Order: sequence, then C-alpha cells, then structure tokens
Amino acid sequence: MSITIYQVSVPVFQKMLTNLSAILTKAAAYAEDRKIDPSVLLATRIFPDMFPLVRQVQLAADFAKGAGARLAGLEVPSFPDTETTFAELQERLEKTQAFLSTLTPDQFDGGEERSIVIKGHTREFSFNGLDYLNSFAIPNFYFHITTAYAILRMSGMNIGKMDFVGSL
Repeated sequence: MSITIYQVSVPVFQKMLTNLSAILTKAAAYAEDRKIDPSVLLATRIFPDMFPLVRQVQLAADFAKGAGARLAGLEVPSFPDTETTFAELQERLEKTQAFLSTLTPDQFDGGEERSIVIKGHTREFSFNGLDYLNSFAIPNFYFHITTAYAILRMSGMNIGKMDFVGSL
C-alpha cells in the first residue's frame, strides 16, 4: 500500500488544528482565571521581531488551508486577518477545519507533481507539490503552531507535550 499526498497533509493539518484549538480554549480560561486581559496574551510574542500569538494562529490556519487547496488544485480561500479575541481565533480554526473537511483524496491525485508557485514578500517560490508540502507548507505550519504553543507556555500556562501532540 502506498501513502498518498492527501494522507500526509489533510489529516495532519486537521489533528494539529484541533490540538491548537484545545490549547486556545485553555488559554482563554487561563486569562480569565488569572485576571489577565486576553488581548495581552494575544499580543504576546517571544521576541520583538517575531509575530504575536494572534498572528501565529492565523498563519498556522493559512498554511493548512493553503496547502490543502493548492495540492487539490483549488483556489485558496481568503480569510481576512481581523481576529482580536480567542473566540474569533476559534472561528478561524473552525472555518479552516470546515474547508479541509470538504477536500477528498481524489482531488489530490497528481498533487505531488502539481506546479505550485508562492509569491513571497521579496521573491517567488516554485515547487512541485511534494516538495512544496515537505519543504515549505508542513515546516511553516509546524513552526507557527509550535511558536503559538511556546508563547503560551512562556506566559505561564500549564500545558505540555500532550497538549501539543494530542491524543494518540
């Protein structure tokens, strides 16, 4: 049995976004319990030149929906980056999950060879689908989820590895 590009992308994104959602639920409760203004946590960053928590979550969702759409040969859904609360971030994750749930394995047939071009701030990146997934989409997706986790852990939340990886 061979593994498909669908199997190594969409279910991975879905699981990790579910875990991120659970962590954000804990973060909202943590802020309430500690009498911390949620906007303080959402604006927290590890270092001044890094994005804050809210942007890390937005980008994790963007990489998941972007990879799913591109590998399936679809237009990437556009979500405006307007979230300012934990509830709004949860809505963004729900919209991303809803989009991912519409994707079928058949749409990914040939996705590993599909030409994918990403326009960055200063240059363009060209990949075949497999290289895009392995060397760009998945590393960026995990980077932003990991950074969101690290921001909350650094802020004193009692979360651990099992919160990050979820149930096995």
